[in-house]
Amino acid sequence: MTQAFDAAAQQDLLESRASTAVELARQLGADSCEVGASVDQGIGISVRLGEVESVELSRDQGFAVTVYVGARKGSASSSDAGDASIRAAVEKAMAIATHTGEDPAAGLADARLMATTFPDLDVHHPWALSTEDAIELALACESAGRDVSGISQSEGASLSSGEGVRVYANSHGFLGSQRGSRHSLSCMLIAEDEKGMQRDYDYSSVRDPRQLASPQAIGRQAAERTLRRLGARRPATGRMPVLFDPQLASGLIGHLMGAIAGGALYREASFLCGRLDDSLFPQWFSLQERPLERGAMSSSPFDNDGVQTRDNLFIDQGRLASYMLSAYSARRLGMETTGNAGGARNLRLKAPLQSREELLAKMDRGVVVTELMGQGVNSVTGDYSRGAAGFWVENGEIQYPIEEFTIAGSLQAMFEGLIGVGDDTDTRGSIHTGSWLVGEMTIAGG
Repeated sequence: MTQAFDAAAQQDLLESRASTAVELARQLGADSCEVGASVDQGIGISVRLGEVESVELSRDQGFAVTVYVGARKGSASSSDAGDASIRAAVEKAMAIATHTGEDPAAGLADARLMATTFPDLDVHHPWALSTEDAIELALACESAGRDVSGISQSEGASLSSGEGVRVYANSHGFLGSQRGSRHSLSCMLIAEDEKGMQRDYDYSSVRDPRQLASPQAIGRQAAERTLRRLGARRPATGRMPVLFDPQLASGLIGHLMGAIAGGALYREASFLCGRLDDSLFPQWFSLQERPLERGAMSSSPFDNDGVQTRDNLFIDQGRLASYMLSAYSARRLGMETTGNAGGARNLRLKAPLQSREELLAKMDRGVVVTELMGQGVNSVTGDYSRGAAGFWVENGEIQYPIEEFTIAGSLQAMFEGLIGVGDDTDTRGSIHTGSWLVGEMTIAGG
């Protein structure tokens, strides 16, 4: 790997530099100040067809200062946390603040909301991985996939491993920091038949390298996913149910969270403006945030405003129970922050789960979507239209792969028409969910 990364020493250094910047801003006349600093180090390996394509050893650092002079705000950043760079950033932020317009909503989050509890969230698991060992793991992953009969080519395998520290400080006297790690391994393969080429992939992403799926399992799964796409046809056009694979279902939750984010709401750029307390989903469906879950991918005791994070219930028995707000967006809306500056952390469903077989039986005739293409989601209207690939279902059973079709509807109708959630929960990201079976959508195929 690169030079040794001493996370504890980096944490102490960034905390000291952040405190220095806050004090300097006060001396230069700022009414209040906040500082965000981070440093990350890692290794990235890419291999293809049994050969090493790239080895990337990275070290990134960022230091951002925001000052408030009355209702005026100025921000500046640097990739260097040295004394001279910090002073230059603070002076630049102060200069900018003299030229900006007044914004009554600007300023730090309320001091009474600052985090005071910092539990060990078990999110820092460094991996003493040499470059040679990393290459060996990536090669083993690709080899396991290429050894499967029917695989004709490879887009390669990639391994990344990194750790870092982030620090946030402000002039309320708050100083919070956290160490973290993230490790991943992926493989993408190609198969070909008389109808053309197909590709697919698999991956594993974890905080603790001991929980990483084996290279062989990832490679074989990538091969299996690729081979099952051979012989794809275009589906019939019509209105029918759609089963979204877990990864794609998490994307639907992502669209929901974007629509209830404070920034979209105060700009009136969301189809869910003014919908607080309305029923959006079936009564059996709830969605909660658990930012203090040990070992999870987005756990943190404080948000980007320094506010203490907490469990939030965004959807309560189908009802929109809460927006997702930072201190700034809350002020713009005349509300209080939900501790979500920087987004939601660890979203979890509360719903009765069903097997894939049960969901397919309920579908009877329709499509399973395993890949989506394009950006056809309008957050203002909720209109939804995406290119897709997947499988055709008849009599509750998968019949053959399909491609080159479009699914269309509206997010509101898709949420309201949610029929069931699968027990095939994908836990690799911040959003944990299984497959979603959604009622009728428009399928445009051949």
